[in-house]
Amino acid sequence: MTKILGIIGGGQLGMMIAEAAKKMPNEISEIIVLDPTENCPASQVGATQIIADFKDKDAIIDLANKSDIITYEIESGDSDVLKSVEDKADINPSPETLKIIQDKFLQKSFLRENNIPVPEFIEIKNIDDVKTGLKKFGYPAMLKSRRDAYDGRGNFKINSEDEIQMAYDYFKGQTLLLEKFIPFKMEVSVIAARNTKGQIKTYPLVENIHEDNILRMTIAPARVSEIIAKKAEHIAEKTMSVLKGAGIFGIEMFVTKNEDIVINEIAPRVHNSGHHTLQSSETSQFEQHLRAILGLELGNTKLIYNTIMYNILGSKEFQGEYKPLEISDKNLFLKMYGKKISKPLRKLGHFNLVGSNGESIDQLIEKLESLKERSVVQPI
Repeated sequence: MTKILGIIGGGQLGMMIAEAAKKMPNEISEIIVLDPTENCPASQVGATQIIADFKDKDAIIDLANKSDIITYEIESGDSDVLKSVEDKADINPSPETLKIIQDKFLQKSFLRENNIPVPEFIEIKNIDDVKTGLKKFGYPAMLKSRRDAYDGRGNFKINSEDEIQMAYDYFKGQTLLLEKFIPFKMEVSVIAARNTKGQIKTYPLVENIHEDNILRMTIAPARVSEIIAKKAEHIAEKTMSVLKGAGIFGIEMFVTKNEDIVINEIAPRVHNSGHHTLQSSETSQFEQHLRAILGLELGNTKLIYNTIMYNILGSKEFQGEYKPLEISDKNLFLKMYGKKISKPLRKLGHFNLVGSNGESIDQLIEKLESLKERSVVQPI
């Protein structure tokens, strides 16, 4: 019997989940998204849209009444409201899992309690807590918002005593934590899946390169030793086994200078660093997410081709409508998200550069250099 899929969030991740769902007509008959932006990306590929805020209680109840199964592409939904509608629709990842993950202090506490490596951290209730924590951790240290932070928003790196007040004021009364700074060699991530029956699969470790705290590029596979790759995979599998939520989870990690792995944070959803799987793997992260929440056998996660994912970001120089990108090349797969307005550093699309002829990562990086200029967004 087919199911109606509800998604909280209709941005580019919801769009690509909806596209994957369209390819599974025997399992999913309709897609409904809850998103505040009219004509959101997911609605442009055939999803019905409820226009309301992600945390709107009545809208979440409406979505639950219309859906058989609910998932999310953004972790801003109200976990308590979602918990209250579990009798109306299956919800995965579970509201309990969402509640743990969407609060970074609860998330890191949970991981630490389960002996999963995270940076040292403390809860912050006032500016004196910040000063006490800095005496313990030293400089620099990371002051972070506990909730509703992504793409570097909600982080403030405190480099000296002079910046304490500025950092504290930056958050304007938000709940906070202070984290010891990790001098890492590399940022990496594992896209991991767990289905409703407890089956767990992970995709190979990838390397992430950021600009202005925004993911710019993902290299699959990561340029690390086999020991590091296995260590990260083991930590990801252990994390999935204790979290117990069904779906895809993006597990962001640091490779330290001592060749250790620590978790930076977890996203309970499909993840930007997993976009390469659309072309690099037999099963995309979007199909895998649906297979997981529907209780189907998880698909093959083997990396078939070396691939680089490159994000197309809005120019810092302007805001407004932009020219369609004219970028094509052999083994280049462009995906635009249907956002009409460019804003500084807004994610407007991505492309995957695929080594289908056996190209190495170094060869793909060299090829990417000539494509970067053609992917710069220009005003109309």
